[in-house]
Amino acid sequence: MTPHQIMLVQASFANVTPIADAAAKLFYGRLFEIAPEVKPMFQGDISEQGRKLMATLGIVVKGLSNIEAVLPAAKALAVKHVAYGVKPEHYVPVGEALIWTLDKGLGEAFTPETRQAWLAAYGALSTAMIEEAYGRAVA
Repeated sequence: MTPHQIMLVQASFANVTPIADAAAKLFYGRLFEIAPEVKPMFQGDISEQGRKLMATLGIVVKGLSNIEAVLPAAKALAVKHVAYGVKPEHYVPVGEALIWTLDKGLGEAFTPETRQAWLAAYGALSTAMIEEAYGRAVA
């Protein structure tokens, strides 16, 4: 990611923070719509899960300027998710739901350039997570 892309992701996420609960609801609604097979993996309170998602995203977004600092935690999370039944192919609909949520939540502020920055961020992070949890050949 370029420094400009990092700035775009961080600036746009700052606009998501005030609508975090609504964004989380949008995200999970969309995820379960496009990948209904993942819904059984979420046994607990989905509102609480949404808060965890937004908090984790906040940490990752804040740490993008020093990605090496956040990668160990992201990789550990990926390994933990294997126990929940997460498979490498699940990262695609998660990314799609994230981008869709940002588009709906940010509206016109989610410019094509900002979209590309988020795609780069998610691509880098998800690749690292998949490599850690399932091996480089899978990623």
